Amino acid sequence: MTEQQFWNPKTETLERDQLRELQLAKLRRLVTWADERSPFYRRSFREAGFSPTQLKSWTDIERIPFLTRDAWMKSQEAAPPYGDLPAAGADAAVRLHTTSGTSGRTPLRALDTRRDWKWASEMWAYALWGMGVRAHDIGYVAFGYGSFIGFWGLHNALEKMGALTIPGGAQTTETRVKQIVDFGATVVASTPTYAARLAQVAIELGYDLAESAVHTVVLSGEPVVPEMKSLIEEAWGAKAYDTAGMTEISTVFMFEPQNQPGGCHIIEDHFIEQVVDPDTGRELPYGEAGERVSTSFGRSIIPLIRYRTADRVVKIPAAVAGNGRTWDMYAGGLQGRVDDMKLVRGTNVYPQAVESIVRTHSGIEEFQIRIHREGIRDEITLVVEPSPATDAREWAALETSLAQALADAHEGLRFCLERADVNALPRFELKARRLLDLR
Repeated sequence: MTEQQFWNPKTETLERDQLRELQLAKLRRLVTWADERSPFYRRSFREAGFSPTQLKSWTDIERIPFLTRDAWMKSQEAAPPYGDLPAAGADAAVRLHTTSGTSGRTPLRALDTRRDWKWASEMWAYALWGMGVRAHDIGYVAFGYGSFIGFWGLHNALEKMGALTIPGGAQTTETRVKQIVDFGATVVASTPTYAARLAQVAIELGYDLAESAVHTVVLSGEPVVPEMKSLIEEAWGAKAYDTAGMTEISTVFMFEPQNQPGGCHIIEDHFIEQVVDPDTGRELPYGEAGERVSTSFGRSIIPLIRYRTADRVVKIPAAVAGNGRTWDMYAGGLQGRVDDMKLVRGTNVYPQAVESIVRTHSGIEEFQIRIHREGIRDEITLVVEPSPATDAREWAALETSLAQALADAHEGLRFCLERADVNALPRFELKARRLLDLR
């Protein structure tokens, strides 16, 4: 008997017109729920002149106002601790999570019911099954298990699927490496940055992860550039898979399947994902880069409707994947953020583009981008921490090669190169923060 390819065959292979009907029915129910129970949405809908009764066809979605992070945060600040977005009180919740706070502002606070958490683990089950993870696997979750949403849903999904699940929280990187090897883990979940860090530490400890039992590395928490993914796969001797989620929706909304078609499938029976022009808010066609707007059907206490995520994405049709799923994809997963572009002396600089170049050069342990102003002139410096064995001659060659590659990719913009001492740059277990804009 052939093994089932999909976690939910019915919805993963649903015809597009039927999928649209399902999404629209769920959306009608969601906006009605939000209008009846959430003071925030009731006010927002009235101000926009929108009523749930107006949602008759797919084009009517544009009548629904956007939800922004700024508006959500202002709501929290005006009526702490949760604001007036929730459709129910904290007494209905069993779990509280917050965003990682990378923006420097007070993190968003999100409440979930038992039903919400069952749904969150179901979304991760879609992803893990699509990657080939099964009940006989041993999953190691290299994650701090704090209030940040991280891999909580993945942990629950592994247990739901029947896989032996090892929580790797509150431990050193050295201990995690030893446990991964000693317990015979076959699936490891971490951020891309931390997967690379685990591989570095394994070498220091004398372990060859490529000889371990690990066959799957699940990556989430950061955009995954192809060059970084290749390095991780080589170091681990395993296939690495891209996923992405948000605290705002409590789980993942996309995943890379086993045939790795160059993108991530959107879990479209549980989300409506739109790509809009960041300036006009108008929806963009396939193939055009824009801002990701998310509507989630799974979280009940805090409805998420037309949420502007600031993620930069390109949507492509499902047929590109050729694996039987009818869900559309994001080409290359998340491609950074629409607001992470930095203008340096008239040139656009994207952190992800810089990382793509760095990862093509071997012998680099860690790096950092620093932008500062000298008088009226902006300067950009790439601080590089090479491997400890790098001698002066090798560093000079690396410095020259990197500087040239960066200039070629940035219209001749000159990057200053600076060598950092061993272990001088920060290491990250969660989201990496490699860009410092000091202007």
